[in-house]
Amino acid sequence: MWKEFKEFISRGSVIDLAVAVVIGAAFSGVINSFVNDILMPPLGLLLGRVDFSNLFIPLDGQSYASLAEAQAAGAPTLNYGLFITNLISFLIIALAIFLILRAMKAASPRKETVEPDNKECPYCKLSIPVAATRCPECTSQLG
Repeated sequence: MWKEFKEFISRGSVIDLAVAVVIGAAFSGVINSFVNDILMPPLGLLLGRVDFSNLFIPLDGQSYASLAEAQAAGAPTLNYGLFITNLISFLIIALAIFLILRAMKAASPRKETVEPDNKECPYCKLSIPVAATRCPECTSQLG
């Protein structure tokens, strides 16, 4: 399943992309709430009471108590905590889309394979009917 997920995420199919955009837009509010309100607080608690929304690096060299304070002061910041949160949201949305498409593919009717009308003579390599027991060109006996 992991291999299929990696192939899905790296492939450039237009239909898959369109489905991903529609489903991603529909689920983004729910997924963002799940990540921000349910997943990240326990994860932050496990990592030593870390608030991911306040993980940032001020680029002006000064110290700020929170991201809001740094933004109010107009300081340029690298907001890597928000990036981590958004990355987790993206991965959950991508996994959900992958699972939905995988289920749709499994539920879709299978195409019947068509038996070939001709086969290749093993001796002269010409195309002959499948039912032939002798090659009409080289007259070899076929098994």
